[in-house]
Amino acid sequence: MNSVFKYLTLGALSLMVVSCVKDIERIEPAEQTRPAIIAGEDAAAGEIIIKFKPEMEEILAAEFTRSGGKATRSGIPSTDEVLDILGAYSFERVFPVDERHEERTREAGLHMWYLVRFDEGEDLCTAYERLAQLGEIEKLQYNHTIHRSYNPEATAHFISSADLASTTTRAEYNQPFNDPGLYRQWCYINRGDGEFAQPWAGVIAGCDAGCEEAWKLCTGDEDIIVAVMDEAVMWSHPDLEANIWINEGEELHAGKDSDSNGYKDDRYGYNFVRNTAAISWTTNGSTGHGTHVAGTIAAMNDNGIGVAGIAGGRGGKGGVKIMSLQIFDGMNAANLIMEARAMKYAADNGAVILQCSWGYNSSKSNPLMGYTPGPATEEEWAATYPLEKESLDYFIHNAGSPNGVIDGGLAIFASGNEYAAQSSFPAAYSKCISVAALAADFTPSSYTNYGPEVLLSAPGGDMEYYGTPGQEDAQYDEQGIMCEQGGIFSTLVLNGVAGYGYYEGTSMACPHISGIAALGLSYAKAQKRHFTSAEFRKLMYDSAEDIDQYMHGEKLFYMNHTSAGATPTKMNLSDYRGKMGRLSDAGALLKAIDGSGRDMRLPNLYLEPNATESIALDSYIEGKAESVSVAKQNVAKAEIKDNTLVVTALGEGQTALTLHCSGGEEHHITVTVRVGASDNGWF
Repeated sequence: MNSVFKYLTLGALSLMVVSCVKDIERIEPAEQTRPAIIAGEDAAAGEIIIKFKPEMEEILAAEFTRSGGKATRSGIPSTDEVLDILGAYSFERVFPVDERHEERTREAGLHMWYLVRFDEGEDLCTAYERLAQLGEIEKLQYNHTIHRSYNPEATAHFISSADLASTTTRAEYNQPFNDPGLYRQWCYINRGDGEFAQPWAGVIAGCDAGCEEAWKLCTGDEDIIVAVMDEAVMWSHPDLEANIWINEGEELHAGKDSDSNGYKDDRYGYNFVRNTAAISWTTNGSTGHGTHVAGTIAAMNDNGIGVAGIAGGRGGKGGVKIMSLQIFDGMNAANLIMEARAMKYAADNGAVILQCSWGYNSSKSNPLMGYTPGPATEEEWAATYPLEKESLDYFIHNAGSPNGVIDGGLAIFASGNEYAAQSSFPAAYSKCISVAALAADFTPSSYTNYGPEVLLSAPGGDMEYYGTPGQEDAQYDEQGIMCEQGGIFSTLVLNGVAGYGYYEGTSMACPHISGIAALGLSYAKAQKRHFTSAEFRKLMYDSAEDIDQYMHGEKLFYMNHTSAGATPTKMNLSDYRGKMGRLSDAGALLKAIDGSGRDMRLPNLYLEPNATESIALDSYIEGKAESVSVAKQNVAKAEIKDNTLVVTALGEGQTALTLHCSGGEEHHITVTVRVGASDNGWF
């Protein structure tokens, strides 16, 4: 099952930027025009997304202050005149107020995005035309629904935990961990034909994620958070539960927003489809896709059950954390508003990696194969989906921390499964990481999208290549347990039951890159190295393996190979040269981290009087902190507790703080205390 998610926006129509109305002349400035974007069959009736110009900020803030946060009008006379004509009944900010991050939300301009709901009987193009004439509006777009390219009614081949537990032992295959399913994960350790349980031909040693060498250095770190935007992640899966992100202080079904982030009860993430904290993996149509993706990144290692994860820690400890951002719920899908909120939520709640196994169809997808061509250029994509671009930029720029292991976030997307010579968007966005899929012999997976936009490749499986024509993918190994030649094995949930299974697709290649990135950041933290997101993205590319040497000759695969009479298709591998990126290697990345980046530095502190801040020093200093001194003791006091620096603000002012460590090492920071230090200055 090629299971990358797609936006099949515009139904059977093109995603090209075309007009459904004449170009409308804007009032300010009059000489410019705003091209209209076709609404399409999947645009929500009675909804348009608006971004106002910055000059409208005070008027909008005053209106929402008067209305108590729930408005039907904007307070801007010309806009409200149009809203009256449309029969508008709801006018709301796209992004709920997060008290902790409202200042940077405003700096990014995201607070100027609004969703207007109006009479569903109004023609969307006419409504767009009327709003496009308003000089106070900067951008417009329809609220499209996100669709999947795979059939959510398809049933995955499923292995129960009990069946998997009885299949093998660690000693039998010389595994680094005792997870019984690890021998099936050729995508981590590929020793060639017949080795490490690859009993099928056409396997070349070394075509894997480089985990064996990487695991000698690091297995993960619980401070690294990966946001999985997908179907639900089964947070109670026995092989995942210790590596699930938990929003401490929040409880399911409590009905409270305890951390004031704008979302109630969001303990494990959020279901943006249903606007609830209840992450759901049992709804009719759920495929377990999100749980499968999460397992590749962070299934628990060496815990005696199931499978391994690239950054899953060891013995149920020390794995990276998975935040579940649900944008598909059974047969239901999110729209662009929900998607944008999920991206911002990830940045504002600690995620540094955005794992996205979905995207638009590319402009080079083949309509004869049932694909609707999508955006051809970055400019076209940005014009059609400006809210999506701004939300992605917010994550890329604001995730992480200037004082942590990474400043900014890594947005990692599947390139697409359309057999097409272009990456899909948003993967193709120059600030994202587009991931193509490989078979187990360094050749491109038959279905993968490729092109100059692709940055990295990873194992994604290729059952059309390795499968037997005319036969089902499911085969049985020498122990009588189902296996699928060339598939990617990971955690799964089916009908609410935790287990394991095989999928293939750039959807499966993508979490390999997310897992490698998470493992690399874990190791960087241990080495006290700091990177910007752009620097780390470049390091991932530079440390990856050039695979152009394998792009020669022809490759034969059978599309729809399980059907009787399947016919062969030839791939000219030279067409892929320079268009598959490089094969990411976890071991090489970790080794490259040593000596790269820069030393992590203790952060300066900015506190209100009587506030206390604690900083764990293990991430910043090599030795042990022995004492701390504060220059102006009327401004702040400080002490060391269990190698943690605890600073308490006393009175307004600024003072130097010096940390004295073993071996004569010293660290200096500035502490600033003032009233209103935590006030973001928003209405």
